[in-house]
Amino acid sequence: MHADVIVLARHVEHLRTDTAAPPADAVAIRDGRILAVGDASSTASLRGPETTVYEFPDATILPGLTDVHAHPVWGSISIGSGVDLSGARTLDQVCDHLAEAVDAQPEDGWITGYDLDVNAFPDEPTGSVFDERFPGRAISLMTRDAHALVVSTHAVELVGLTGRETFTDASSVEVGPDGRPTGYVVELQAMDLVFAHYPEVSVDTAAEYVRHELERLARAGLTGLHALDFTDPSEAVYRRIEEDTDLPLRIRCSPLVAADSGPDEWRRVAGLQGLRGRRWHVEGAKFMLDGTADNGTAWFERPDTHGENCEPLWRDVDAYRAAMRFFVERGIPTATHAIGDRAVRFALDVIEEVGSVVRGPHRIEHVESIPDDLLGRFAELGVVASLQPAHATRHTRGDGTDNWSRRIGPDRAAHGWRTRDLVDHHAVVALGSDWPIGPGDPRVGLADCQLRRPVEEPGSTPVHPEQALSAREAYAGMTLAAAHAGGAGHELGRVAPGYLADLTILAANPLDLTPEAQADNAVLATVVDGDVRLYTDLPKERS
Repeated sequence: MHADVIVLARHVEHLRTDTAAPPADAVAIRDGRILAVGDASSTASLRGPETTVYEFPDATILPGLTDVHAHPVWGSISIGSGVDLSGARTLDQVCDHLAEAVDAQPEDGWITGYDLDVNAFPDEPTGSVFDERFPGRAISLMTRDAHALVVSTHAVELVGLTGRETFTDASSVEVGPDGRPTGYVVELQAMDLVFAHYPEVSVDTAAEYVRHELERLARAGLTGLHALDFTDPSEAVYRRIEEDTDLPLRIRCSPLVAADSGPDEWRRVAGLQGLRGRRWHVEGAKFMLDGTADNGTAWFERPDTHGENCEPLWRDVDAYRAAMRFFVERGIPTATHAIGDRAVRFALDVIEEVGSVVRGPHRIEHVESIPDDLLGRFAELGVVASLQPAHATRHTRGDGTDNWSRRIGPDRAAHGWRTRDLVDHHAVVALGSDWPIGPGDPRVGLADCQLRRPVEEPGSTPVHPEQALSAREAYAGMTLAAAHAGGAGHELGRVAPGYLADLTILAANPLDLTPEAQADNAVLATVVDGDVRLYTDLPKERS
């Protein structure tokens, strides 16, 4: 039997500590799966007249990197059609970023933006700050956590917001002392009122945005990601891209179960399971048990300094319990967004009640602040802790002056972002970015995870440096742990015969580099389903 492809490198890095894998520098691939792993001489017999051989003399082959929490469709559309505010730390800088877009749009056009840092506002965010510089313009900016919008006074008027709107979840249209909307629109149901007025983006345009961003993520080393949503136009976009080409990476989609929904919604999400294209499929159901600490909608045991962050997003938590049981009875794994300590505790309690499923583990997303007694329960219940290291390093500050730390208080902030503690309590810790909320380049997020600060800011104070992971642990979080989190531990996450041929090929072994050097470690190629994508001019030879 001859291989379709043989990849030669300096080293195959397995990232495992539980077994001693023999040294290897060659991977043979056939029909999209790994045929053999060994050295160049042992794989020579697998070369045939149609075998393509790729040589990377000084490189390292790793299991393909998978981001376990991302939003590829709405994230790509936001980036393609909006203003990037990631570098704006003051309101003046925000306005400077918006100015060019305002000048380019007709007077009745919407100006949208993303990655707005709420720390730019001295108090609670308000859209009126944009009225003096951009009078009469419709401006809508998504906050960095993607759970709120800050909209201008004219946008409030166009949408018809009053502040008297009611929602079935914890959404709200905030009002000032005069009872009028401030332009701070919190959580998904309220945000949807504004989104309904955005200019429509065609499927063709959306597909081009998504294809472009997926290519960029693949060039950064990703071979897969877990999309924690499947809203319109996701299916149409994926199918449109696959009319012309293959997706550059593998996507596992878990649709959101709306807060306080009933059996009709649950059956709709269950009916999506198994829907697929060539490199994307629907598996799992996502829940949002609470919101975010930054906007006061997380669920903690005690209120924050504003008297908020003490209620669930699901007003009827018994409905959440019933929905979880509904999906477990149908063998569907779940992922629950839970940020506050009460939300994490409740999710763990419900998972213990409803039990596990064969197709994959249950997951809890984010887990931003938890007390000691919850650390061991993840391993006890087989629940994956799905964490985003860059949320700690880029949304908070080591000195505690950020909005998140001030709101929840020093005691709970001290129990935040407990990556190291969860690993030490034997939890499976899978790592992601929450892209576009966090940086999509896995090398950056994994470096942050080791440094506990932004890798490009050597002078910044680390956020809980005692929670740092080693390079091996961090990269395992996007390979071995990611495969387990996706219910694919028997097919992905390892460089071993029989496994799917998803590989990331880096110029150097990241385990031999400092975190700073890891962030610049060149991606030479990725392999998905045995399809080699070169990001360098290295030659290939055909036997």
